[in-house]
Order: sequence, then C-alpha cells, then structure tokens
Amino acid sequence: MLLAGLISFLGGAGLIGWLVWNGQIDLGSRNAAPAVATGQQVLAAPSPNPTPTFAATALDQQVAALERRMAQLNLQTAALGGNSARAEGLLVALATRRAIEQGKPLDYLEDQLRTRFGAARPAAVNTLVAAAKTPVTLDQLAAQLDGLAPALLARPKDEDGWSRFTRELSGLFVIRHDDGKTANPDQRLDHARMLLRSGQVDAAIAEVAKLPDSASARDWLVAARRYADAQAALAQIEQAALTEPELLKDGNGEMVKQPGLSATPAG
Repeated sequence: MLLAGLISFLGGAGLIGWLVWNGQIDLGSRNAAPAVATGQQVLAAPSPNPTPTFAATALDQQVAALERRMAQLNLQTAALGGNSARAEGLLVALATRRAIEQGKPLDYLEDQLRTRFGAARPAAVNTLVAAAKTPVTLDQLAAQLDGLAPALLARPKDEDGWSRFTRELSGLFVIRHDDGKTANPDQRLDHARMLLRSGQVDAAIAEVAKLPDSASARDWLVAARRYADAQAALAQIEQAALTEPELLKDGNGEMVKQPGLSATPAG
C-alpha cells in the first residue's frame, strides 16, 4: 500500500509538471497581473508641471511694492529739492530788494542773481545790477524833490503880461480833472510828494514832468526812472522764483524741475 501511494504521488506530480511545461497551467499569472496593472498605472500617471510656490509669489509682490515705494521717494526727493531751490531763489530776490531800496551794493547777490535768474529774466538781472552801481533811495528822491521845489515853481523869465495874468488867475482857483489830479503847480508838486512817499514812483514822475519848469528836474527824473525800473525788475525776479516753469536754476546752476505755483503738474 505504501508503494502504491508513492507511485500515485509521483504520477500526479509528473502530470502536473507536464501540464505546466505544456502551458496548460500558469503558476505566475496571479502575481503578474497586479504587476502589469501597477505598471500601467505608473505609465498612465502624467508628471505634474512645475508651478511657482506661494513663497516665490509673495517675494515678487514685495519686490514690486518696494520698487513703487522707491519711485515715490524719488519723486518726493525731487519735489523737495525743487521747492528748496525756489525758496532759496525767493530769499535772494528779497535780499536784493532790501539792498536796492537801501542803496547798498549787491556784492555776492549779483552772482546769485545771474546764476539763478540769468536764463529766466536776463533783462531784469541786468537792470538790478546797473541800479546797484548807481544807487538811489526813495528818501533821496523825496529830499531832492523838495530841493527842486523853488526851481520847479519859478515863473518863466520870458513870461509876458497876459501869461502872468492867466497864471495868477489860475492860482486863485483849484481846478480838478476827472481823475482827481490838480492843474495848479503847487498842488501838483504836493501831489507828487505824496505819491513818492507812498512808493508810487511812476505816478510821481508823471506829475513832476507836468510842472512849469520840469527841465530843471531832468536829473531827478532820470534817477526816479532808474528807481522805478529797479522796482519793476525786482517784481519780475520774485515772480520767477515762484512761478517760472522752465528756466529757473538753483545755486549750482542746475535747472529747477519742480513746477511753479501757476504751473499744472504733468500727468
């Protein structure tokens, strides 16, 4: 019986071996299928595309914000520099006005005027430099006018009888025109003095020029005209310091890029 069992086991093993060798039985099919499936899944899964991380995006945003801030700071710095140059120019103009009105030399102010305003207001600068070389003050003009009063009101030497009669007759009355000015020489001279004290030099010049012997005041008229021209030049310099849009310069001769008060900022 033992021998018969052994022969049966060997026969079954041989049959199984023959079937495996013949391809009837595939012992590795169960294990191979999962491997193939797993391989198919690996091949089918596409590799993801690289995308920026959150940290990189945040860094880019910070860099952009810093660039905008730097641009704003540059604009603010330029504006401060331009406003400072305009303020310095106005101080130069005021110091020049003080020197002109007091009859003092310009000294260093002459160089500052030429540097800052030479391109913007060349004629005004030349007028002020010339006025400072031959100074005259308002007090001097008033004193000189008082000294000229007897000559300005003197009777003409070649005056005939009829002219003297009409002149004396007109002196008995105060004749006023529509503008409020008087034709009487005495009152005209007083009016000129009042205008001079109030700083209205142009109007005072016009009144003195209408006096009977205005030729005797020729030198006074020249000096008064020089003073009036200097005042007009000072006004132009002060206006340039505040409103000149293109040609104003700073103390180093560089153009002031900050717009003036009357200019509209670009943008």
